[in-house]
Amino acid sequence: MKYQNFEGSIEELVLLKLKEIEEAEHIKILHAIESGSRAWGFASPDSDYDVRFIYVRPQQYYLELQPKQDFIEWILDETLDINGWDLSKTLRHFHKSNATLFEWANSPIVYYTTPQWQKIYMACQKYFSCKSAMYHYYGTAKKNYYEYLTDEFVKYKKYFYVLRPILACKWIEKKACPPPVLLKELTDEVLESEYKETIYQLLDAKMQMRESEKAPRIDQLNLYIEEKLAYYKEVINAMTDDRIADWTALNTVFINLNI
Repeated sequence: MKYQNFEGSIEELVLLKLKEIEEAEHIKILHAIESGSRAWGFASPDSDYDVRFIYVRPQQYYLELQPKQDFIEWILDETLDINGWDLSKTLRHFHKSNATLFEWANSPIVYYTTPQWQKIYMACQKYFSCKSAMYHYYGTAKKNYYEYLTDEFVKYKKYFYVLRPILACKWIEKKACPPPVLLKELTDEVLESEYKETIYQLLDAKMQMRESEKAPRIDQLNLYIEEKLAYYKEVINAMTDDRIADWTALNTVFINLNI
């Protein structure tokens, strides 16, 4: 581990790095969370930490005309992957109903947050689009399935990169709201009962495996995945566009932000 001489916890290390970013970039971090497999609940023993944050700059910055970078890439090594989005970029992507942003907002692992972020997210929740989110999860599941799970031997972690978005589609179809981030919550609520034991056993096995390990393909799950991919392709094609075109709520929260 690169930070083996650091005596605190990983949470303390992350907070230290976030403070470094604020001071070096002259920004205010509004919300910082864990993304990826640790937030989803199926990290491998050697998984890194995917830290994502939303930040804002002084008001004058947004009034200047020159082109501006709206993201910060801070660290990418074997332990930490830390990067963030400017609030302006974040709000534009909420307007598009970016499913990843809704996951950041609902991550079960929060390193740091602010009252301002809570107000911002309250304004953004209305922009969740069932069709847009379902299309995102369907595309993620399809890509990962055909790229990683059709060989005789596969990485079991990749099953969760496919099953989790499929279950997210099921959640959206059933509840018409952002799906939970944790795989277990999705599994408990929307996975068919006859598959639950298989998934729990697979999760136990995967948690003991390193990222690069492979094992025999599970044909029962592959068949289930292929059936669901075909089903959700038809569901999405039949859905109407439910995105909200109006920008008023997002403009209001951005203009009135008090830092």
